[in-house]
Amino acid sequence: MLVDGKSYRTIWPNADGSVSIIDQTRLPHSFEVVTLHAMPEAAHAIKTMVVRGAPLIGATAAYGMALAMQSDPSDASLATAYDTLHATRPTAVNLHWALDDARTRLSALPPAERAASAWARAAEVCDEDVALCEAIGDNGLSLIQAAAAKKKPGETVNILTHCNAGWLATVDWGTSHAPIFKAYDAGIPVHVWVDETRPRNQGASLSCWELGRHGVPHTLVVDNAGGHLMQRGQVDLCIVGTDRTVANGDVCNKIGTYLKALAAAAHKVPFYVALPGPTIDWTLNDGFAIPIEERPESEVTEMWGKTPEGALTRVRITPETTPAANPAFDVTPAALVTALITERGICSASTEGLAGLYPEHASA
Repeated sequence: MLVDGKSYRTIWPNADGSVSIIDQTRLPHSFEVVTLHAMPEAAHAIKTMVVRGAPLIGATAAYGMALAMQSDPSDASLATAYDTLHATRPTAVNLHWALDDARTRLSALPPAERAASAWARAAEVCDEDVALCEAIGDNGLSLIQAAAAKKKPGETVNILTHCNAGWLATVDWGTSHAPIFKAYDAGIPVHVWVDETRPRNQGASLSCWELGRHGVPHTLVVDNAGGHLMQRGQVDLCIVGTDRTVANGDVCNKIGTYLKALAAAAHKVPFYVALPGPTIDWTLNDGFAIPIEERPESEVTEMWGKTPEGALTRVRITPETTPAANPAFDVTPAALVTALITERGICSASTEGLAGLYPEHASA
């Protein structure tokens, strides 16, 4: 995507054997690029959410393995890199998929060949993710076109999102945002209601930033406004992403997604989930078996922002003695999902629907 007229991916390798990423903790106030020189730096970037979003986490893990093999291609180093990166985030399945894929490929090679193979595979993971996300955009575009066809000519299609599943959460294009970018580029009048997405405010800081850079009309709303908007007929459809979707169609996404799905069901608003194949966990048939990450309470008790003087700072917003719970994700049962938008097409959120698009996993 474009940033100030320059095309960027969210992660890219450099000629000197390092890897560059966009520091998402500094957005929207500062666009900064961070360079990773070693595997522990990649692990730290994932754990501290300098990079985030299931597909981008997987891509960063793949490059983390490459950095490890570049430094030391031994069996011990391979095992350490796998374990270190695997421990960074428990919920997003792309992380585990990318690491399992790398370990299987690299362990079969002699150490002398591992670094080159790891770098090549990391690049493939990124290229594949871009292609998957663009295909999601093409398939999801049809849903927005259908919503537009029900309106008067030139009337705006209003879309509600939650969290950030745009290009910042992937290598490029995004999942839930890809159909929106495609619709906007096709000349369909769209407007996006952007949930702020407490406690880390990825909607406010990231989705608003990238939609604004692309020129897509959008309005930020507090997380609790979604039901109100649907109640008043101001939402035509919801599109969200997912960090892990299991084989029966249950969806795990950023905390607050479940409440939006409940409101959408109550008001008969279509609720779509956009995801690439690697985000599907074929080993689980129950979303409530997904481990839910519990993040630091400081994310709830403090807020980060820009002062009127231009300084970036954190401030506490709760009493000093008040504890906070911070579950990072929730599970939306398949019955509340209108359909899944994938790179292979659109299907019902069900065992049968997913098996129809991914027959190679039907008996898994």
